[in-house]
Amino acid sequence: MISIKTYTKIFIASFAFFALASCSDPWDDHGKTVDQNLNQNLSERIQSTSQTSEFGKLLEETGLSGVLSNSKTYTVWAPTNDAMSQVDANLLSDLDKKRLFVRNHIALTAFSSVTEADTVTVQMLSNKYLEFRNGNIIEDAPVVTADQYASNGLFHVISKALEPRLNIWQYVKSQAGSNTMSSFLTSLNAFDIYRNDSIAKANEPEIHQLYADSLRNSYLTNVYNLNNEKNKYTLFLLENSGFNAEVDNLEPYLMKGTADSTRTYASYFTARDMAFHKAIARENLSTTQFVSHFGVEVPVDEDNIVDEILLSNGIVYIMSAMEVPLENRLLTTQIEGEEPTGFSQNDRRSNTFYREKEDPDGILFYDIMVQNHGVPQFAINYSANDMYSTTYQAYWRAINDIQGNTFLQTLRVGGTVDVDGSVVDPIAELEYEVGLNVYDEVLIGEFTLDEAGRLDLISLVAANTGVNGNNTLTLDYLKLVPVIK
Repeated sequence: MISIKTYTKIFIASFAFFALASCSDPWDDHGKTVDQNLNQNLSERIQSTSQTSEFGKLLEETGLSGVLSNSKTYTVWAPTNDAMSQVDANLLSDLDKKRLFVRNHIALTAFSSVTEADTVTVQMLSNKYLEFRNGNIIEDAPVVTADQYASNGLFHVISKALEPRLNIWQYVKSQAGSNTMSSFLTSLNAFDIYRNDSIAKANEPEIHQLYADSLRNSYLTNVYNLNNEKNKYTLFLLENSGFNAEVDNLEPYLMKGTADSTRTYASYFTARDMAFHKAIARENLSTTQFVSHFGVEVPVDEDNIVDEILLSNGIVYIMSAMEVPLENRLLTTQIEGEEPTGFSQNDRRSNTFYREKEDPDGILFYDIMVQNHGVPQFAINYSANDMYSTTYQAYWRAINDIQGNTFLQTLRVGGTVDVDGSVVDPIAELEYEVGLNVYDEVLIGEFTLDEAGRLDLISLVAANTGVNGNNTLTLDYLKLVPVIK
């Protein structure tokens, strides 16, 4: 006679086996079963299933039934006939749109409803990335019948069609005729803020333009690629009055050779701080610190939100205004002494020291020191991008900690190199005496830039003497702080 204890053990073992079997992947197990469904490919199964016959007809019409007939493994999320009847007619108004619609329901490889991950990001044949959550919902479309397998994959029946959304860049392009900021962003295909001669290449004609924009538009190449379907972004798209107000605010600091160029640069510097990595939901806006790719902190006033557009790779907030203080916009330029672009002479390497030291507080710093080089007015050269047309206060930390005397060194800003290698017509020359063991940041003077842009020549110049000890150069860092007019 079997004891109650033995019965209990048998029951527990049987239950565990059943639970383990029920959690296995249906696609992994399909080959172990004998089912007539395995005699049909996905296209045939979807067309012969009464619940999905309308989607099956669309497979035939678009020629994608051939894709689902080949030997690769696919997953299809097939809308019910009722779901198909509710699809916006504009999404099926021509053959290209129909193909995009159908591709947005198909993925390469098998994705069953049984998965260890709560959320699986699936790349569809439309090149969109959709989230398949808990095995029972994809995006906002519930699965009503899961794991219907065929000879070359699985299909799930869903109660809502997966209408393909535009991505952020596609949306921006769609608004270019009526929105000034959108028009400006798309114009950067023709006018490249930072020269980029890359040529787009893509195998599929219908997505060629997408990649072409990604490679030639200077906003997409230098800020964020809002064409990228793999990542998520947030873009604050300003209405015309709000955008123009911000551009007007920046124009005095981005003066160029012509009024048109000034407007272009002010527009670019306005727009570049309006895009952010990751999609930030509206309920999280108030707790998110928005710092642009360029280090500008951007305050977001939710009262200025006009509309919220959910797109395939993020969110666009239509804003009536985005008032970014000039104190936030006009960033300080910091140049590290140990990162020069070159020297007035290249034969003094043995006299050039890249130092790693600790200050009196035990804080590690890196700097450069050129000593005993014997060259009057020897120069270390630097450059800086994105300088504003305004007055700058120049600070440096220059540490003289190994010789017993002070020495003069000069910060020379701008100028051109003539035929004999001399620098002529500098914007400013700021001379300062480097004291002994001074670790503080010190103000050495001011200079004004009449035109915004890149400064190709910023030089640290030694005293006009060949005497060792008097012509030393040293620099930890240089700070150029723009002054608000």
